[in-house]
Amino acid sequence: MTVLGVGTFGGASKIDANSGTVMATAFAIGAGMKPEVAVAALGVPVASLMIQTDIVARFANTFFQHRVDKMIDTENYKGIERNYLYGVLPWTLSRGIPVFLALAFGGPFVRTAVSYMNENLAWLSNGLATAGALLPAVGFAILLRYLPVKKHFPYLILGFIITALFSTVYGNIGLLGTTVAGIDSKFTTTFASLPMLAIALIGFAFALLEYKRNTEKENNVVESTTNTTETKDTQEQDGEIHGDEI
Repeated sequence: MTVLGVGTFGGASKIDANSGTVMATAFAIGAGMKPEVAVAALGVPVASLMIQTDIVARFANTFFQHRVDKMIDTENYKGIERNYLYGVLPWTLSRGIPVFLALAFGGPFVRTAVSYMNENLAWLSNGLATAGALLPAVGFAILLRYLPVKKHFPYLILGFIITALFSTVYGNIGLLGTTVAGIDSKFTTTFASLPMLAIALIGFAFALLEYKRNTEKENNVVESTTNTTETKDTQEQDGEIHGDEI
């Protein structure tokens, strides 16, 4: 649940829990800090700082992407491979530099860097935050652009409605349980939140139905084509004139 809460999905830039955990663990073991103190003093500042570096790395990679686009036109496959691998550099530096600085200078430096960016460089921080907020929309737009939405538009509508209904039902039930628990102290029943696995299984069921339907359609087309070919061959053989019939 922690990973789902802070993970990066659809191109969104969230708190880098992985790097924050690495830093908190390193200082908790190496400096003898309590885990709670290490998380508060190092884990959260590092994870927060790396939101900005993650956005910078994403935009830096567009440079190599544009180079790849040009090389596709000239069919420069070696150049495409090289620039594809060059994209690793921004991602590596966006994680490696903050972790190195935190390990080299400790928590006070990281907190100072975050405070300086939020106060003295507020324009830069706000700009990066705005760009990061646009990334999920861009990610979903790209996804919808390449998915066969026109062909499966009814499934898209069903998926949206089912998810919205489930979210409303589970949310209201959870709110009702919280309200009852506030009135009656003996009420200890807890309600589960919306299970993403259920939504995923519904999507899988729709995909499986569509796959089976397309498979059956293709099999019918193949059988029809085969039968037509066999009938044509039979007719040609029946109408064939042999040499002894002339």
